Amino acid sequence: MAETAGSPAIRLDGISKSFGPVRANRDISLAVEKGSIHGIVGENGAGKSTLMSILYGFYQADAGSIHISGRPANIRTPQDAIAAGIGMVHQHFMLVDPFTVLENVILGAEGGLTLRQGMDQARTELIALERDYGLEVSPDATVSSLTVGQQQRVEILKALFRQADILILDEPTGVLTPAEADHLFRILGQLRDTGKTVILITHKLREIMAITDKVSVMRQGEIVDTLHTKDVSLEKLAELMVGRRVLMQVDKQTVDAGECVFEARDLTIAKAQYVRSLDKVSLRVHSGEIVGIAGVAGNGQSELLEVIGGMRSDYTGDIMMRGRTLRPAISAPDAIRANGMAHVPEDRHRMGLVMPFEASENCILGYHNEDRYQRGALLDRAAILSDAAGKLERFDVRPPNPHLPASSFSGGNQQKIVLAREFEHDPDFLAVGQPTRGVDIGAIEFIHQHLLDMRARGKAILLVSVELDEIRALADRIVVMFAGRIVGECLPSVSDAQIGALMAGLEAEPGV
Repeated sequence: MAETAGSPAIRLDGISKSFGPVRANRDISLAVEKGSIHGIVGENGAGKSTLMSILYGFYQADAGSIHISGRPANIRTPQDAIAAGIGMVHQHFMLVDPFTVLENVILGAEGGLTLRQGMDQARTELIALERDYGLEVSPDATVSSLTVGQQQRVEILKALFRQADILILDEPTGVLTPAEADHLFRILGQLRDTGKTVILITHKLREIMAITDKVSVMRQGEIVDTLHTKDVSLEKLAELMVGRRVLMQVDKQTVDAGECVFEARDLTIAKAQYVRSLDKVSLRVHSGEIVGIAGVAGNGQSELLEVIGGMRSDYTGDIMMRGRTLRPAISAPDAIRANGMAHVPEDRHRMGLVMPFEASENCILGYHNEDRYQRGALLDRAAILSDAAGKLERFDVRPPNPHLPASSFSGGNQQKIVLAREFEHDPDFLAVGQPTRGVDIGAIEFIHQHLLDMRARGKAILLVSVELDEIRALADRIVVMFAGRIVGECLPSVSDAQIGALMAGLEAEPGV
């Protein structure tokens, strides 16, 4: 069937999808104009990823139809999507690290009578694509040698090489420095200007406001509104997502920092003879203070949190609480807690929860030997359930059922269970990693306020986050890590360019 003049690039009609009793998408209809950047936002579990997975062929809809450029499209697999001119850049890149850029781009689409002929043809086309769209990256560089931002460009090149006219990007800036994010936006603008259509899935509303032409808001599996971005405010978008008014800025009161509660001295972890995942990291956190650690993921922040949380002992250097040194032999997680410390790990599934355990059991993990949970030689089931019910209510965990296994909760509610467990044991020092990862915008407001309340009560907090806006909003001081080292310290008021230079391992501007 011939393309219909003036047809949208994508038209979805009546798309529905259920997983057992859960209705992920409910009768969704959506039109995305050609040559536009269309944002899709919504809370965790709103159905955004399911809808895009249907469009890209990972899932098949239970009902509804898809039209691409006015023509019906039967998309059953990702190969069908690619054939229809759709490309997808995933949040976690689908690249083969030892392969070159050229090898990754042509993988599965080699072409030519021989591999060499196909690669020669691909090299010519790849160089042209790089030039046309500002996607500068050497075709002969191995992926493992590239920065995260460059790897993302390779993913975009893969899609363009396969003749994609429609690009879906899933949380594309989660692992980028501010400068890399700005460069990505320039690339997306060029793609739009040449007639490509871009769908941007993100939870960062400021990015929606900065780059998109239209935005669709999803809530509970439905599209509640589609708006021209220029006609909507950030506050209105948040309200549409959550269904109530959301405070976009936390009220951070002035608090005078007190004594040094936590200190790390020369923490080092050697991965190989000349490679260190932590390289002489030293920092202090005082009472009534939040110290934020900024940096692109993979620059030693995770290892630092694991050392502080007592999860590894293969380090040199010292950890001190109120001037007392905690040696590796006595800094296991239970000893850490006994010394007034608490740790919210970055990966709630791998380190924060036991997924088959009930919420009530997860609410006491690590604290289960406390007297209040004991009845003689056994655990006091009634006390545990009562304690968990209180935590679930106070932290607005939905559903507030302490009998449900952790696996039955959404990601945001799983995170609330971990936070409730650690926050409510009233530690003197809290090390928290990615506190709002996968959490709804309404819950972000709630979690941020809890952290500031702890700060106001004189607690010392070390905050690790890839969200620079989050660190700016909460931290009193920002420490920047690159390649396992602390490369600078600054106040939250410094510019994105200054912090971004440190995050990229570059010389910062004077005054940082």
